[in-house]
Amino acid sequence: MTISRSEDLFVGVVALALVPWTAWVVMRGLREGRLPLGRSYIGRDRPGAFAALIAFYAGAGIMAAFIAMDLLFKVRIGDSL
Repeated sequence: MTISRSEDLFVGVVALALVPWTAWVVMRGLREGRLPLGRSYIGRDRPGAFAALIAFYAGAGIMAAFIAMDLLFKVRIGDSL
C-alpha cells in the first residue's frame, strides 16, 4: 500500500495542529491545578497522578511534533531509529 504526498501533508498538518493544543492544555492545567482526563479532572491533590499526566501530555506533544516534522519535511526519523 502506497501513501501519497497529499496524505502525508494532511496527517502532518493535523499532527502540527495538535502541538499547540497540547501545550495549551498543559499550561492551563499547571495554572489551574487540574488536568483533564476523559470527562473528569486530575488535580494537584494527587501529586503522583498529576505529574504522570503532565508527563503523558508532554510526551504526546513531543511525539506529535516529531510526526509532523517527519511527514512535512521528509526528515525520516523512523529510518534512523
